[in-house]
Amino acid sequence: MDNPTFSVLTSIYTVGGLLGSIGANVVMDRWGRKGACLASAFIMAVGAGFMGVAASLSPLVIGRLLTGVAAGLGLCVGPIYISEIAPTKIKGAVGVLTQFAIVIGIMITQAMGLQLATPRTWRLVLLFSSALSLAQLIVGPIIVESPVWLNRHGLLRDKDASVRRLWKVGHAVRSPDVASEDAEDPLLGSEHESLNPNRGADSHGPAVAVPQVLLRREFRKPLAIVCFSMLCQQLSGVNAGKEYSPMSSIAAADILFEVLYYSNNILSKALPDLGPYVSLGITIVNFFMTAAPIFLIDRLGRKKLLSLSATGSIVSLLAVGFGLDSGAVVLASVAIISFIASFAIGIGPVPFVMIPEVSPPQAVSALSSVGLSLNWVANFLVGLVFLPLRDFLSHGDASKEGRVFFVFAAFLAFFTFMLFSLYRG
Repeated sequence: MDNPTFSVLTSIYTVGGLLGSIGANVVMDRWGRKGACLASAFIMAVGAGFMGVAASLSPLVIGRLLTGVAAGLGLCVGPIYISEIAPTKIKGAVGVLTQFAIVIGIMITQAMGLQLATPRTWRLVLLFSSALSLAQLIVGPIIVESPVWLNRHGLLRDKDASVRRLWKVGHAVRSPDVASEDAEDPLLGSEHESLNPNRGADSHGPAVAVPQVLLRREFRKPLAIVCFSMLCQQLSGVNAGKEYSPMSSIAAADILFEVLYYSNNILSKALPDLGPYVSLGITIVNFFMTAAPIFLIDRLGRKKLLSLSATGSIVSLLAVGFGLDSGAVVLASVAIISFIASFAIGIGPVPFVMIPEVSPPQAVSALSSVGLSLNWVANFLVGLVFLPLRDFLSHGDASKEGRVFFVFAAFLAFFTFMLFSLYRG
């Protein structure tokens, strides 16, 4: 493939992700959270399978588009489904598992790529992805549907059966989203612990569509919180340049950090010929730092964790830029690791936890679709302008390429400020 063709193949994944996120609202509300999970798995199995057996460009493009659709749908339904089936006291910790699972996927895929990213064996990585999705479809019948979705659709017997299966109790314990206004359960806690004061209101109302979320006044604040949290995540520069990573031909590497683009150049100066292992090592750091919020998010709270993460990320981005411009390889290397750790501890996982918590029950699907769609669009735009912006700011001087990181630090500071002016969690 020439570079333009490879760029199209790379970016088509983002297009698919946008399509999946836009349609997630309809799929989740019509076929339930369980149905949306299985739909995502089916599309992923087909898409990864197409790529795994492709003998020409067309199946690769179709397969990559489908895997993007599956990812967009899965990223919308995952945090919502987890939030609706998890006991209140551990919702934050369980909600972090969405991002934690993504990080595990990246780490496993990179580890596989060390041996399988060859002209003869690269297909095995994609077929492995397809096999995992098929396994999810096979075990699909044992998945419990969300009691919140069943309650909203008037399926009360199914809801009670689902609650009994989820929490292994003989009586119909109700989640905060299903409970009456003054209900309280020692296992789940009171609905008043929720970050959204309207969380228990209108739980029987019809689901809200995306146009209503965008136009109605009562949804403006949660919509703004969701959008700013997504912009903080993407405009930190975390996904820019991912298509230039050596691992970008492997499906799960689409969420690699843009700093990997520089890490292989900077860190390999100190560790020659170890570029792929450096990338894997950085992903391992990301793995451990993403595990930390599982234990911290319910102790420190969402806002404090975001504050620590944003502060560390901004300082790290400034240090990366200064290190690149001044030729301080050690400083830039340490700052890269620091940025990954800072991002992973808060900005990476917390926005996925926040979406169902700040959204009114009847609008959670629509707000998720809007937020994740914005996430994909920002991802695409940052990837599109990253190299031109870098070249414009450096004026073609390789010793001034770090200036682009100052722009990302400014974006992150601005959107973090806007988020905190609205979010009181």
